[in-house]
Amino acid sequence: MFSKILIANRGEIALRVVRACREMGIASVAVHSTADSDAMHVRMADESVCIGPPSSSQSYLSIPAIISACEITGAEAIHPGYGFLSENAGFVQVVEDHDLTFIGPTAEHIRIMGDKITAKETMKALGVPCVPGSDGGVPTLEDAKRIGADFGYPVIIKATAGGGGRGMKVARSEKEIERAFTTARAEAKAAFGNDEVYIEKYLTTPRHIEIQVFGDGKGNAVHLGERDCSLQRRHQKVLEEAPGPAISEEERARIGKICADAVARINYIGAGTIEFLYENGEFYFIEMNTRLQVEHPVTEGIFGVDLVREQIRVAAGKPMSFVQEDLKINGHAIEVRINAEKLPSFSPSPGRITQYHAPGGLGVRMDSALYDGYRIPPYYDSLIGKLIVHGRDRPEALARLGRALGELIVDGIDTTVPLFDALLQEEDLQTGDYNIHWLERWLETNLGGG
Repeated sequence: MFSKILIANRGEIALRVVRACREMGIASVAVHSTADSDAMHVRMADESVCIGPPSSSQSYLSIPAIISACEITGAEAIHPGYGFLSENAGFVQVVEDHDLTFIGPTAEHIRIMGDKITAKETMKALGVPCVPGSDGGVPTLEDAKRIGADFGYPVIIKATAGGGGRGMKVARSEKEIERAFTTARAEAKAAFGNDEVYIEKYLTTPRHIEIQVFGDGKGNAVHLGERDCSLQRRHQKVLEEAPGPAISEEERARIGKICADAVARINYIGAGTIEFLYENGEFYFIEMNTRLQVEHPVTEGIFGVDLVREQIRVAAGKPMSFVQEDLKINGHAIEVRINAEKLPSFSPSPGRITQYHAPGGLGVRMDSALYDGYRIPPYYDSLIGKLIVHGRDRPEALARLGRALGELIVDGIDTTVPLFDALLQEEDLQTGDYNIHWLERWLETNLGGG
């Protein structure tokens, strides 16, 4: 087992890894920019190293600075959290070249799944159901029009190197495809330095369902059920729950086995998430995230496992501490992402926290790095906390969420808490009757589009 781990991230996820290390008796090293010198993950870790100025490109994304921090502190392994360098295959290769251990999948698997076309081809070969679409990149407008005619409209054009909704446009007719194709390529070029796009059939009322998988890198893998992440704003998840309210036990077992078998066949190591669109009882693969997800706590809640601890164990060469037969769902869990944003515009709201009180009680978990007096810097993602609740069933979890939101105090800045207070009053949310377009329509009606 490792004696010291460096955490190449910040905020609540860095603190989450620090806590796992502490429970395992492993020393932790926090890295930070000058803007984060008073951050909670820095205070809680056993050691800390300043790796640069506020700009992410000169600090949290600086591979030389992170490797140097390992050499200075004697850290043997690096946990990337999520975001930043967590899915950077080049970074993984550099880590390995310096005789360090990357706590996550191999560079090869990150590279394969990081390219949407290669990922789709790989998953299709492994027996994972995929959305009908182009066999590869679509180089010309004429090709795009031909594919649109073949599959029928609407279609969605996506950047092969994309993510977070960038380089993604819907064409509902041949009249719209020229503008959508040109815009998607331009956005992809600007965001990712790669203007290659591909085309898929656009499903009109799907849910976003993701399967949590975990492998030991030696041909053994399990699935830990699904999460429903359909409540999204601009392709960004807002609320996640597990198990999915629309998925039957039979469907869960079927798609879970397909996913676990697929990652076992490629000797995948660590945590991964296979994401699907789900419509009319069918699953359609869209991408695989080769890292820990923001919403991993809901899975931990219903299965009673520590996914970060498990990541560290398998990275150190240990076997997984569970097999598929051990994994039984217990109750229901929901997570809401609390952002430092001003409604209804959702504009960033950095600033000083004048008062902070985390909710508590049975079945309530608050993953946050906030504290009284902390000043949220303006340089990074606006996520400031994740409120996770667990209940014996979905109604109890929803009731617990409402109670916990009422206890949460974050003064000094604007947050998205009022959004969740309002959503909990909606019948569709109470019944679980929503899809990936529901929240956008609700925001248009209630907040002028958000």
